[in-house]
Amino acid sequence: MSTPNFDDFDHESHMNRALDLARESVERGDRPFGSVLVRDDEVVMAETNRVNTEDDIREHPELRLVARAFRELEPDERAETVMYTSTEPCPMCAGGMTHAGFGRVVYSVGHDEITGFTGGEPLIGSAAILDGITEVVGPVLNDEGRAIHREFGW
Repeated sequence: MSTPNFDDFDHESHMNRALDLARESVERGDRPFGSVLVRDDEVVMAETNRVNTEDDIREHPELRLVARAFRELEPDERAETVMYTSTEPCPMCAGGMTHAGFGRVVYSVGHDEITGFTGGEPLIGSAAILDGITEVVGPVLNDEGRAIHREFGW
């Protein structure tokens, strides 16, 4: 098995899909987060934030994708995937990803930036949690991602 060249993936297209999912989350009454899982440069799974509508703090799109990937993909298939996510994964989601074995995570809005929108305390970045396990890359389409958070109004 050869590792796919993730740099050849259509990053903007996949990130735009994650950003669209973040908008869908807001329209439904949830916070502005969305994520897709991509294999062979094709979206194989997509999830939105459902914390408010499901009344469950675990319903982050990244963690939902981790759970689905464990059910639906073998470990070698997960290693060939990239998660594109509208905002850098929080420590809870990154912790879940330590077991998923994804090849890469690509985000639009960084953990340091989200603190400016939410007014919360700074969190540890996913790159620190996933160091040596999964490559973390970003920001991609940062202006577009930041616009969604501005519009949300936290």
